[in-house]
Amino acid sequence: VDRVFVDHPMFLEKVWGKTASKIYGPKVGQDYVDNELRFSLLCQAVLEAPRVLNLNCSKYFSGPYGEDVLFIANDWHTALIPCYLKSMYQSKGIYLNAKVAFCIHNIAYQGRFPFSDFSLLNLPDEYRSSFDFIDGYEKPIKGRKINWMKAGILESHRVVT
Repeated sequence: VDRVFVDHPMFLEKVWGKTASKIYGPKVGQDYVDNELRFSLLCQAVLEAPRVLNLNCSKYFSGPYGEDVLFIANDWHTALIPCYLKSMYQSKGIYLNAKVAFCIHNIAYQGRFPFSDFSLLNLPDEYRSSFDFIDGYEKPIKGRKINWMKAGILESHRVVT
């Protein structure tokens, strides 16, 4: 099993010292305004890595893995992986055998954003219902919203905890 860590200054440029929860916002319960962009780019990079990186080097093989892979999506931050896999790759005949296992790490944090932000995700409208979510009005984003974790659960091939 190879593990690939995707790095880009945009992912951690706001974080200094001990990260704690500062990866997600300046303080607990407050998101950075670019979280959707940062984590959607991470999900897209995850899907490109096996196709372009020379990950598997042995005396028998050297080169990109190709398309027969299992992606492990961990929590809401990577919940777009199954959606992008289906809409950007499998719909074009790429990664036809690839699967996604979605791991719920902390269900308290679900990646809830204003419903109007769905268009920022660059996904076809057919995925809108997988994200559509209404919960309590006492939440930071009131009323109807998109919920990344819900979409990850619905669109993945397996869900684990």
